[in-house]
Amino acid sequence: MPRRATIIEVAREAGASKTSVSRYFAGERDKLSPALCKRIAAAALRLDYRPNQMARGLKAGRSRLIGMLVADIRNPFSVAVMHGVERACREQGLALLVCNTDNDPELERTHLALMSSYQVEGLVINASGSPDAELQALTGQGLPLVLLDRELSAVQADLVGLDNTRALDLALDHLAEQGYAELLYLSEPPERASPRRERLAHFQAGLATRRLSGEAYTMSGSDKELQRAIKAFLTRSGLERSGNTPRALLCANGAVTLAATRALQRLGVRLGETGLMGIDELDWCALIAPGITTLAQPTEAIGRQAVASLLANSVSQTAVEPRQHRFEPRLIARGSTRLTG
Repeated sequence: MPRRATIIEVAREAGASKTSVSRYFAGERDKLSPALCKRIAAAALRLDYRPNQMARGLKAGRSRLIGMLVADIRNPFSVAVMHGVERACREQGLALLVCNTDNDPELERTHLALMSSYQVEGLVINASGSPDAELQALTGQGLPLVLLDRELSAVQADLVGLDNTRALDLALDHLAEQGYAELLYLSEPPERASPRRERLAHFQAGLATRRLSGEAYTMSGSDKELQRAIKAFLTRSGLERSGNTPRALLCANGAVTLAATRALQRLGVRLGETGLMGIDELDWCALIAPGITTLAQPTEAIGRQAVASLLANSVSQTAVEPRQHRFEPRLIARGSTRLTG
């Protein structure tokens, strides 16, 4: 690996002092003459000199780093929100340091210690466990913190995420209006994440007010088990009524929608005749004929709000009561919730 040029070498090449070169790269060029600035710029170009911004920031007491912990970097929601966070950081002259905890609480604690060692100026966390003690220690040190999507009751911090109540209302209203009377709600284990619990609870509460019947299934086994559960739901007689009433699957997130789509394809089920709807808009949902109905989360806005909350808390001189920033999803209706015949 080629050796990097040093600031002393740039100073020697430019015929300037080390202090002048340091001021040039620290943005204090108004303290230098135009001719000196030109010489320093030319010397840096000839030597291919690039300043160590991390060392410079730490020396000044600022790292210019924002940390972000995601529970599963393979999740399309996490990637989309991360994009919004990164763009907002870039616009503010900040860099983003991302760690994937892989839904491992122990790895999450390790990454939190890593973030602290890098002296990040703020932290966005999509928690996979319950790192209450670690996060309380960080906030006690004055580190701004934002919870993404998942709540931690013992941590006083802003929360940014989907309005889960509104999302389930939109989903149930749409399915009822389309004529589906019996619903199967599919979710990953709800005890592992607060949004899953919120969505499941509102699904169960919202059935009676819309004169719907339904049940929930937690995906914790193999694809074949899910396929058997869906087949049982679709083939048995009415759950609470007689006759062959229209039925639909409501999926709690994008990963569940994908698993349910695969199961329905294997079963040879015709979408629309059996309804299918998912929370989270994924690129492929428009490509599966006749198109899968989704509730699209405003991931860009969620990511940007996370950074805005961090910056607002970092400049506040007094304790601020934590706020929740809940975003409404957008219904994208497609053929999978359109009864045929």
